[in-house]
Amino acid sequence: MNIIGVMSGTSLDGLDLALCRFTKRNGHYAFSVLRAVTIPYDAAWRQRLATVHEAGGLDLTRADRDFGRYIGACCKTFAGTDKVDLIASHGHTVFHRPDEGLTLQIGDGAAIAAVSGIRTVADFRRQDVAMGGQGAPLVPIGDELLFGAYAACLNLGGFANVSFRQDGRRTAFDIGPFNMVFNRYAEREGMPYDDGGELARRGVRCAALEQELDALPFYAVKGPKSLGREWVDEVLMPLIDRHGLPPSDVLRTYSHHIARQIAAALPAPDALLGNPAAPELLVTGGGAYNRFAIDLLQEATPYRIVIPDNYTVNYKEALIFAFLGMLRVQGLDNTLASVTGAPRDHAGGTIFEA
Repeated sequence: MNIIGVMSGTSLDGLDLALCRFTKRNGHYAFSVLRAVTIPYDAAWRQRLATVHEAGGLDLTRADRDFGRYIGACCKTFAGTDKVDLIASHGHTVFHRPDEGLTLQIGDGAAIAAVSGIRTVADFRRQDVAMGGQGAPLVPIGDELLFGAYAACLNLGGFANVSFRQDGRRTAFDIGPFNMVFNRYAEREGMPYDDGGELARRGVRCAALEQELDALPFYAVKGPKSLGREWVDEVLMPLIDRHGLPPSDVLRTYSHHIARQIAAALPAPDALLGNPAAPELLVTGGGAYNRFAIDLLQEATPYRIVIPDNYTVNYKEALIFAFLGMLRVQGLDNTLASVTGAPRDHAGGTIFEA
């Protein structure tokens, strides 16, 4: 199948589109990314997506419709004359409060299918939350079936999340905010992001802030867990801002903090199947280009960090959502209870016919 995977992340970099081809032989899946593109959001879309959580009911519904139409138009142009069997869209997360049984990703799948003329799967998270799961992370089944040769897979997007196989099953969870923090403080210095972590590298580490960050209760929670923008706005940012530090010092301190938390979240190598001497950690997402944070992480863990080709770094999530869409239309499970905490594996996502 040829499928366009669509991803819009919390960092608001733009809309990721990846045209992917999947085949299955002898029980094993293979994939290729035929081409991919990131369509940057213009100022109007960035502002709208950044503030849509504050909108009233009617404006929120309009945003859902309009963003779906926008995705559909982008996919139609991106597809061109190529044969595309399916669009699989993550949408853009507005609210994620699984403890309240609530999650919302805008980008109406019906609008995507209507505008693009291509069968669409969207709304991947809501069924899992309705069943009592976290609705996240959803990428681990792709880690398991497409990237299972690595001991662990780490994604550094708006949030850092990890997945690995232990005790015969896939385990995955959010570790903590990543680019969402780095980008916000870089923006205070007039930069869209901290290129290579150079701003953090110039900063001074603050032990008092680091100790408070390390003591956050979220890190002590075991089992399936996920984070949303709400936690960052209501808990993390006020804690950081109370210290009144310049952005470079915040970034330096947070880099040490998150590198240590990631290292602590990884299983000990002797607990992995086959006990590899130097297990490989696949790192993807925009944070893979934060050289300073990656260097700190490599110092903190015995894992050998592998940063793959640019397509995989930038479009792995879009690729895996394309894979989730394929599984959904085939009636196969695409959501793992072992990582979301739902009572059973299931096939999430709503299908919208063209």
